[in-house]
Amino acid sequence: MKKIIGSICALATPFRADALDLEAFATLIDYQLAAGTQALVVAGSTGEAHALDQAEFDRLLAFAVERVAGRVPVLAGTGTANTRKTIRTTRRAHSLGAEAALVVTPYYVRPTQQGLLRHFSEVADQGGLPIMLYNVPSRTGCDLLPETVAELARHERIIGIKQACGDAGRVAALVKLKNPQFCILSGDDLTCAQAMLAGAEGVISVAANVAPAQLRALCDAALGADVARAQALNLSLTALCDLLGAEPNPIPLKWCLHRLGIGTPDLRLPLLPLSSAYHEQARRVLQELHLSIAVQPRHSSAA
Repeated sequence: MKKIIGSICALATPFRADALDLEAFATLIDYQLAAGTQALVVAGSTGEAHALDQAEFDRLLAFAVERVAGRVPVLAGTGTANTRKTIRTTRRAHSLGAEAALVVTPYYVRPTQQGLLRHFSEVADQGGLPIMLYNVPSRTGCDLLPETVAELARHERIIGIKQACGDAGRVAALVKLKNPQFCILSGDDLTCAQAMLAGAEGVISVAANVAPAQLRALCDAALGADVARAQALNLSLTALCDLLGAEPNPIPLKWCLHRLGIGTPDLRLPLLPLSSAYHEQARRVLQELHLSIAVQPRHSSAA
């Protein structure tokens, strides 16, 4: 398949009264497409995948696939702490129309590197979809090392890695592993410009939910080796990225989206809405970026 690169948004999942808010989700998807986002991730960590039951996962993914209608790739977050369950979820995502799966390293169980090699290989062999590796040690307690990635990069159905840490040395080691079917993506908004200027091919972004046009411009500049513009755009987004990390993701993100008119700030326990101590900071950041929703909510029968 064609490489999934550039500005990729890890979509939030809007809730209303503890139910999926598909009308708000439609607005968020339309906002992304209008701004030039190049791929979308549904039910990743930003999408509170841990809080979705199977029926909600199915409905959310099917809705996104229908709404996008082939305009950009849709990836489904299918990774769990168990290989058999990950394979089943990946097969389910394939049946619902996803083009690829974003598969996080198994959390909590702390597998060895050989266990990770077997895990990802079996998901790629049996899941029915091309898979994107996802390494986020700060959340999972598990680190997928470059030597293991080098072996996995040879698998014809493993198409890349989202590396969610700002370690320049790790990015440099991974960039050496690029090949025509395997890409390196940043998963850290604060350092994604630096990563792309060093050879990464895009970012799977939280901030793109709020500022999709700015993230697309940043990716275009960095991937086009326009260092000055990439650095300037990166600087302009620093306050937003800092805000989005003020409390665990997607707590600040949900509040920002609500301020922009997309859904409520609701999350599912044990996550709570953004602390009031950060509200003024969030209002100021959004105002300084001149952010607004450029598309109008469009009712869908699926909502």
